[in-house]
Amino acid sequence: MERIALLAHRDADAVFAWRHGEPVRVHTFLADVARVAAAMPASRHVLNACTDRYHVAVGFAAAMLRGKINLLPATRTADTICQLRASAPDLFCLVDGACELDLPQMVYPERGTDHAAAPGAMPEIDVERVVARVYTSGSTGSPVPHDKTWGSLVHCIRAGQRRLALPPGTTLVGTVPAQHMYGFESTLLMAFHGDVALSAGHPFYPADIAAELARVPAPRLLVSTPVHLRALLAAEVTVPPLSLVLCATAPLPDELAHAVEARLGAPLVEIYGSTETGQIATRRTAHTECFTLFDELELVPTGDGVALASGGHLLAPTPIHDVIERLGGGDFLLHGRSADMVNVAGKRSSLAHLNHQLCAVPGVLDGAFFAPDPAAGDAVTRLMAFAVAPGLSPAALRRALRARIDPAFMPRPLVLVEALPRNTTGKLPRAALAALAAERADSIEAELHDD
Repeated sequence: MERIALLAHRDADAVFAWRHGEPVRVHTFLADVARVAAAMPASRHVLNACTDRYHVAVGFAAAMLRGKINLLPATRTADTICQLRASAPDLFCLVDGACELDLPQMVYPERGTDHAAAPGAMPEIDVERVVARVYTSGSTGSPVPHDKTWGSLVHCIRAGQRRLALPPGTTLVGTVPAQHMYGFESTLLMAFHGDVALSAGHPFYPADIAAELARVPAPRLLVSTPVHLRALLAAEVTVPPLSLVLCATAPLPDELAHAVEARLGAPLVEIYGSTETGQIATRRTAHTECFTLFDELELVPTGDGVALASGGHLLAPTPIHDVIERLGGGDFLLHGRSADMVNVAGKRSSLAHLNHQLCAVPGVLDGAFFAPDPAAGDAVTRLMAFAVAPGLSPAALRRALRARIDPAFMPRPLVLVEALPRNTTGKLPRAALAALAAERADSIEAELHDD
């Protein structure tokens, strides 16, 4: 059976990661992996809840060496953990700090003071071994698990590395968790097989992002999301020179892409993919609307409006749950998620388009439309929307929105809130919006009555 090395690095003295401003060499990483692997219990399933990205990398590799499957849920709510325990009763949690998850826990073992890392043979893993089980975000429904083999993950990262053509020795800083599919691929696995070094930090706020970038050497790559990038620009912090910015997890407005490139002085590449497929395409959003597939991949129409992605790192043809327009030559346009489409009085639009128009209103910091499940007897879909817009009244926001969208899609009600319940990757799971709607039921009823 074919096997692939744990790391693509050929030099044991190469820098694998930067932690607290200090380099961690490949031989030290391998020694840490062996030490943590030896300390792991016999259980086959592990949930890696470490916050230090280097610890996440060590724990992931250690689990692979012990033949375990890394479970990577999009959220860690009590309900999610209950579902995971039902499907994997032997599940334990690797932690490097306080953790309230209702799971048996293994504390990440730090090195002893007498630790001396010695270079060893590079481990190899069977390409067909399932090493990770990732879960959809639940943006349009319940999370669904998908198993990933070592071979498919490595081939995906290699395709992405060829597309990005990163300078040798690039250090990546991520604002997204390594346990989310995008962060898992573009931070963690990139350090394994993308010829880049990993920054151990997980900065969230703009000042922390700038500080973490300043702690690592150039060339620098920032892996982020539209929400984090918008906050970074608004904070007006000084950001060290960047070679590239990657963005994913939510539609990226072209005006934000232009602003990021102008302000940060680096090209911004948007990644297209999903939990099911992994990353499969990119575009330079400030310059083109077209996504271009990775080499060896293709989109095949099925005749029922669904396209299948096939080839490359994909183990089997995989449905694309988005509305796309194939342009030929591996190029395509993205028109929104299939489950994102709404039909009101015979008119169709997408929630992504409506969200874009809402957030484009001057003074709106964040916003989202929501299509509740129809009540019994309802003949027409009733949309509602939530907006973070300090300084704007609901009436003023409605006037601005009427100039941007068809009257059929005007939200009723439009509720102003202090913040939206986004998760750590900036996504808005449908369940979170439904909970917000339930929480604000009284004010929503009052607004409907006023209307």
